[in-house]
Amino acid sequence: MKERGFLVLDFGSQLTQLIARRLRELNYYSEIHPFNLSLEKIKLMNPLGIILSGGPNSVYETGAPLRSVAELQAVAPLLGICYGMQLIVKDLGGEVERASHREYGFNQVRWSQGFTPALEAQIKSQKVWMSHGDIVKTLPSGFQVVALSESGHPAAMKGPRAWALQFHPEVAHTEHGTELLKAYAQDLCGAKPSWTAPHMLENLMNAVRTQVGTQDHVLCGLSGGVDSSVVATLLTKTLGAERVHCVFVNNGLLRHQEFESVMEHYKKIGLNVVGVDATHEFLSELAGVSDPEQKRKIIGRVFIEVFEKTMKSHDKLVHATEKIKWLAQGTLYPDVIESFSFSGGPSHTIKSHHNVGGLPARMKLGLVEPVRELFKDEVRTLGRELGLPNDMLMRHPFPGPGLAIRVMGAVDENSLRILRETDHIFISKLRDHNLYHKIWQAFCVLLPVKTVGVQGDGRTYDQVLSLRAVTSQDGMTADWYPFEFQFLREVSNEITNKVRGVSRIVYDVTSKPPATIEWE
Repeated sequence: MKERGFLVLDFGSQLTQLIARRLRELNYYSEIHPFNLSLEKIKLMNPLGIILSGGPNSVYETGAPLRSVAELQAVAPLLGICYGMQLIVKDLGGEVERASHREYGFNQVRWSQGFTPALEAQIKSQKVWMSHGDIVKTLPSGFQVVALSESGHPAAMKGPRAWALQFHPEVAHTEHGTELLKAYAQDLCGAKPSWTAPHMLENLMNAVRTQVGTQDHVLCGLSGGVDSSVVATLLTKTLGAERVHCVFVNNGLLRHQEFESVMEHYKKIGLNVVGVDATHEFLSELAGVSDPEQKRKIIGRVFIEVFEKTMKSHDKLVHATEKIKWLAQGTLYPDVIESFSFSGGPSHTIKSHHNVGGLPARMKLGLVEPVRELFKDEVRTLGRELGLPNDMLMRHPFPGPGLAIRVMGAVDENSLRILRETDHIFISKLRDHNLYHKIWQAFCVLLPVKTVGVQGDGRTYDQVLSLRAVTSQDGMTADWYPFEFQFLREVSNEITNKVRGVSRIVYDVTSKPPATIEWE
């Protein structure tokens, strides 16, 4: 542990990183590690507190992730969340059983007493987010129930050097979740807040120096988005522009006039950047491919091939080829957690990401991903600390595979043209109506469906386009944005009048979960 803070043990929840994120928002340093991290390493970390995350398993099923709670309790005060609460109960002698009805989604919790007098005065009942199929039947010795769910099941308990919650205080849907985590940190653990953006930046810069050393050079792949731009700036500030060689690849999957405008931006902020047009290479490999997982893997492979070719052929890179030992990427935690378990825990895979999973052995390059444990808002905070302009930092997220995963089905020049034109209209309208910065992410999706339409006096048979706009804090959960009907009418009319190939517009009103933000 880089400094004394909180240890979050990952038992496989998709929300584990949110726990660490909430603590960082409260200015407490935190790290995530696998649930089976050795006791010796935990003792060396000397954490202020240990949090046991949720997870997809039942504590009584074969193969469930288990470990001794008592030995953790002896190191630091515990907070059990969902599965973590059930593990505390089971390991310390209580009993957990399958519920007759799952408690999933919103639930109203009533407190009989608070964890502390201050909490008791502040919270009598609250709306919380639950996601579990098991319940606590009997408590371990020395513990007491302090809150019940709507169904009358234990929702919170406390005991010797341990608090536990059956709901998720880390998600935005839970009322007073931040207050509960703050009380745990301050009152049970005696922690004092000290983790700030400059502190985070200093730690990341030190980590880069340690990993890369004093002589090696880095090849930095740029996508044009916030994440890779912040990584490139961080590396340049840490190692110097002469050691950080940025490559911005036009893969033919970018938005309207994006390659030209972003290249100008990169030069203005002082990056050592080379622009490469590889449109033909990407579109040739993607021709006829409709499976989204295959698209992502092809794009990841071709990016590597383009980097290899560029290193060997571009005048600005050839002289540094022997010194380049690392490839940097702007991978974020949501990319990682959806691709595989971030910390070795048993979390479920949602989808693969083109920049997650390592490098081919032939490249003989190490991988530098300094922000892979951070969320988008934390990366933006770093960007501000690094002095990047706000219009770059506040751009909506754009996926690494680009428009390829917004074409449902095979990618071709015509489908990309339609998406570029419709996306440009949609985003321009958001800016015109001062809505752009109220929305986390907005984009268009071209569906593999054709419908009959009427334009002028003639029949058309063109494609269906879906608009997607969501609000979010971190990308892990999201809600669709409630546009006024007049705005949707205006966007629909302009697209159908100006873009050839679209006969019908729909609006996606699905939250995350159950959907993901992107369609593929």
